[in-house]
Amino acid sequence: MTVRFVEHEKLNTCVHCGLCLAACPTYLELGTETDSPRGRIHLMRALEEGTLRPTPEVVRHLDLCLGCRACETACPSGVPYGSLIEAARPFVERHRSWARRLGRRALVTLLTTRAGRKVAFGPLRLVAGRRALGRLASRLPGRWLALAAAVAQTANGGPLPTAVDPPGRARGTAALLTGCVAESVFPATNLATARLLAHAGVRVLVPPRQGCCGALALHLGAAARARALARKAARELAATGADWVVSNAAGCGAALRDYDHLLPEDAHAVSVARRARDALELLAELGLPPPGRQLAARVAVHDPCHLAHGQGVRAAPRALLAAIPGVRLVELEEADTCCGSAGTYNLTEPAMADRLLARKIERIAASGADVVAAANPGCLLQIRAGVIARRLHVAVEHPIDLLATAHGVS
Repeated sequence: MTVRFVEHEKLNTCVHCGLCLAACPTYLELGTETDSPRGRIHLMRALEEGTLRPTPEVVRHLDLCLGCRACETACPSGVPYGSLIEAARPFVERHRSWARRLGRRALVTLLTTRAGRKVAFGPLRLVAGRRALGRLASRLPGRWLALAAAVAQTANGGPLPTAVDPPGRARGTAALLTGCVAESVFPATNLATARLLAHAGVRVLVPPRQGCCGALALHLGAAARARALARKAARELAATGADWVVSNAAGCGAALRDYDHLLPEDAHAVSVARRARDALELLAELGLPPPGRQLAARVAVHDPCHLAHGQGVRAAPRALLAAIPGVRLVELEEADTCCGSAGTYNLTEPAMADRLLARKIERIAASGADVVAAANPGCLLQIRAGVIARRLHVAVEHPIDLLATAHGVS
């Protein structure tokens, strides 16, 4: 049987039990079957079999999928939904209007090239972190001012060193993926990641030509571009010979772990997938010295989708933060429900992204937290923007930055 975009066997693993519905953010918001994982699998099966045309309405239901993979956590049959929707995206991309295809291709170029990111984020540096911008964003309607205000003011004082050595004998070597958004908007978090790993006894290597991991291109249906980026990153990361390949961005980390599926014939990609670890996961496993500084705060942990559902990492950030003197972890309802960032989703589907953000901000306000910890650049920007617009007195920080402050390596 001819395969259009995905193997029939993968589609047939769904037994239509419906346990995924309550885990799906868009189904929770809309309540429509075609906006649930089960409904979308039905649509994908019909597209694959040729019994359904990729009309704008059908494409719309697939576009509204966040790709958060919460359904995978809920599914008792092990349906690989993430790989199904990622296979469908390039197929439906060909059936968009030329104007939409052009816009999405431009977004891929903007986010996955260093020159593009300088164009996108460079002007934000002039106003980033300014209180006046935050006050303006809280008074005016619209989301773009709040997102601009959410960008950290920390400037990048040049590239990371290519190696960061521990104070004593190394317990192993880690290659650090610096990412695209993380490198452009959160360079201080990358530096803190390298220093914390060194503090834990790890020698950190930072390949200077690694580039983007390909995750954002894959979200936008640009499969060929994603594979090219992944192939280059895998080659650079694997060449270090490191024991671990580490990322502090949940979406990038999930992509690294899937390199063996994205590029099954590439030995470098398969090697990277086997060694991929989230930075918090590795730090929790190796252990850090006792923190030397106190952080008196009530901290709620938001679980980024691609950390909790894509990588199965939940306990590590909580265990590390709980070890900081003065920190009191507070419960965040729906901690692992998507905030609406989802790679490029808040750019391509702003209306639904705003609905999900409003839901997340309500849960944060109810938690009584002083600080929300989120281990993903997109989540940080999205939730910070929501906090600014709502005028909540809540800091939104990467767990790495909180740990770096407590351990005196920030």
